[in-house]
Amino acid sequence: MKKVGIYPGTFDPITNGHLDLVARAEQIFDEVVIAVSDNPRKNPLFSTSERVALVDEATKDIPHVRVESFDDLLVNFVARKENAKFVIRGLRAVSDFEYEFQLASANRRLDSSIETIFLTPLEANYFISSSLVREISYYKGDISSFVPEHVRRALEKKWKTKRV
Repeated sequence: MKKVGIYPGTFDPITNGHLDLVARAEQIFDEVVIAVSDNPRKNPLFSTSERVALVDEATKDIPHVRVESFDDLLVNFVARKENAKFVIRGLRAVSDFEYEFQLASANRRLDSSIETIFLTPLEANYFISSSLVREISYYKGDISSFVPEHVRRALEKKWKTKRV
């Protein structure tokens, strides 16, 4: 049976930290599905289709990676749609642990067959978050070491249209 790992998130936008975890997960699983959350309550900067396209472009050269969007409980997407057993979550710092542990426990309560695998990024990527990238880019700071070039350009374009 193929081991499929689901890496869920908003990815608004995808960062080099996310890509670091995808590359690590790809070494563990036969297939990694990056599950882009379509959750309007998070008020994302990019639409779901834009985020999926950005993630697709960022991962096009990583084998065994597929990008999907979902608008349901994660356990429903993982267990029913993808027939997977593993959720991949990133831990950047101790401060992430409590929230991630709570999510993993809730998911296990909803479906006891699902396991959460925690991965840590390279030390160079510990501090990178999508919200930090959005904030720096909003004020025209240099984010070139935090995101792929196509994401940097997409953010620049997005802020131009938002400021008009």
